Amino acid sequence: MHGQTMSAPRAADGGRWTRAALIPTALAAALLAAGCMSLAPDYQRPDSPLVAAPAAGASAPAASLPATREFLRDERLRALVDQALAHNTDLRVALLNVERSRAALRITEADRWPTVAAAVSANRAPNTAGDQTNTFQAGLQVTSYELDLLGRVRSLSDAAAANLLATEAGARTARLALVTQVAAAWFTLAADEEQLALARQTLVARERTLQLTELRVQVGAASDVELHGTRGLTAQSRASVAALERQVAQDANALALLVGEPVGQQAAAAGRHAPAGVTLSEELLAPVPELPSSALLARPDVMQAEQQLIAANANIGAARAALFPRLTLSTSAGVVSDTLRGLVESGTFAWTLAGQAAVAIFDAGRNQANLRSTEVSRDIAVAQYQKAIQVAFREAADGLQAQGAWRSQVQALQQLQDGERERLRLTRLRHEAGAASLLELLDAERSVAAAEQSLVQARLGELLNRLALYKALGGEEPGMP
Repeated sequence: MHGQTMSAPRAADGGRWTRAALIPTALAAALLAAGCMSLAPDYQRPDSPLVAAPAAGASAPAASLPATREFLRDERLRALVDQALAHNTDLRVALLNVERSRAALRITEADRWPTVAAAVSANRAPNTAGDQTNTFQAGLQVTSYELDLLGRVRSLSDAAAANLLATEAGARTARLALVTQVAAAWFTLAADEEQLALARQTLVARERTLQLTELRVQVGAASDVELHGTRGLTAQSRASVAALERQVAQDANALALLVGEPVGQQAAAAGRHAPAGVTLSEELLAPVPELPSSALLARPDVMQAEQQLIAANANIGAARAALFPRLTLSTSAGVVSDTLRGLVESGTFAWTLAGQAAVAIFDAGRNQANLRSTEVSRDIAVAQYQKAIQVAFREAADGLQAQGAWRSQVQALQQLQDGERERLRLTRLRHEAGAASLLELLDAERSVAAAEQSLVQARLGELLNRLALYKALGGEEPGMP
């Protein structure tokens, strides 16, 4: 117990409960006084480091990003994304971090209120006459409740609330990253499968050419040089097919890992998740509208950086308050008796109230160093917030500027492929008529294969750029925790 026990006479029941009413009254007054001021600096959002006002042109109409299911237009891809959101371990960790931050906030919020406990205590000590006496007490206790007059506990609570919002923004960042990673892995798998199909077609054509060349060599219509050249190109095609088969298997396993397939089932998932029959085109994703640069402030990573800055700003208030005296209050109220049985039958009501003010006189500069540390942490958070905006602007600008370039490149490579296919058709006719050499035919086949591979890569690049732009602009993930 704290302080000296004050007991009211048994006969004065009314006065006894009147005195008892003083305890909640005192606690209520303390709670009203606590937290009425704060030493934390007033938060002001730092100036944006951007020098260009809009990210997509000042005259761009107001628009919003499509939701994920609207952005991803293939139903199979949507199903994979849903599975990844339900089973991916990285996202699960991010969501668990949110729950931990929410629990930490509840802890700091609880520190702003007194903790009331039921307690039974026994004490044996000498009285003023030197006789050993027993004292038993049962009742309620409030131990070391801090009167937050300077807002130290309140600042810690504000910092915990900001950390919770930062963690939620981090989980949203992880969710958006997972969506784009799954889509990118699926498109990459589709591109490699398409290139594998083209490589197999090329291998079939070269094996047929090799057979014809061997027959021509037997009748003296072709030289050994042509035969060895054809064999070399055929072996090269076999190597390309083997390399692409390996790459397709690795792409499928990477996609299975993102989706959250159990260990040991990646091989089965490879066939299940393979986008068979999918031709890469811009129609697989919805268009990404142009947005003003101010929209980048709603990016989850930018919001996370700002909430971390707010938390660092609140920690300064707690560090400042630690330089001043800390006021604590302890109280108890209950029944007192000199026998254990008397607590139930004839105990006397008693209450205690004790207060303490303590300030560090010598701490070797610990509190001052802690204050300086929180101020430096705030400055670091400012720099990180500004860097987050700069990175967001650069990523959005790169994606927006690349959209037109990728589209033009795909169109040009499409024209190149059509032209090379036509050249191959004519060269084959001339070769069959004896007007073109085998080397001309092989060169035409190489050109077609190269044009087809380049077109697939360009279409993949266009889709990956659109995914990156969607992520750079913050995406739209409703329903986040």
